Amino acid sequence: MALHEPIVDFALFDQAQPIATAHDINSCNHQRYEISQLDGILFEDLATSRIVGYKDTSEKEFWVRGHMPGFALMPGVIMCEAAAQLSSYFSVKNDMLGCDVIGLGGIENARFRGSVFPGERLTIMVRGTKIRRRGMIACEFQGWVDQRLVVTGELKGVPLFEASEVLGRAKP
Repeated sequence: MALHEPIVDFALFDQAQPIATAHDINSCNHQRYEISQLDGILFEDLATSRIVGYKDTSEKEFWVRGHMPGFALMPGVIMCEAAAQLSSYFSVKNDMLGCDVIGLGGIENARFRGSVFPGERLTIMVRGTKIRRRGMIACEFQGWVDQRLVVTGELKGVPLFEASEVLGRAKP
């Protein structure tokens, strides 16, 4: 893949027509409230292990007030978290790792190539490059704002456990 070539051609999906909503995402991902970083899914192709999702940012994001006052920028770690959540959704929905809770196992070669400001849509593209059931998933990711590349990198996801193992426990 060329450096600035999208993982998924923008012509293959419609930004105004999500194929899955935040409600659908919540059926696979367990992040909620401020840490939930996906609003919808725009494209999915299991045969090529590619998926596109998005996060619509606003002035109400938890990071706006402090990062940085008067010049709010979406933190790079939040961009990476959005990519990890997209990878997790894709993996759990398609039972790729054989578990329903996936943890972030690592981020490599992350490069921040532009900024995301409140009011902008971060479109995230992920392609699975190595998938080992009950082992791990490795992915490359990109983040785009208005077809302008803002972040690239690679991430690894690892199976943690079945949600029922944790979510069914009584609180101490």
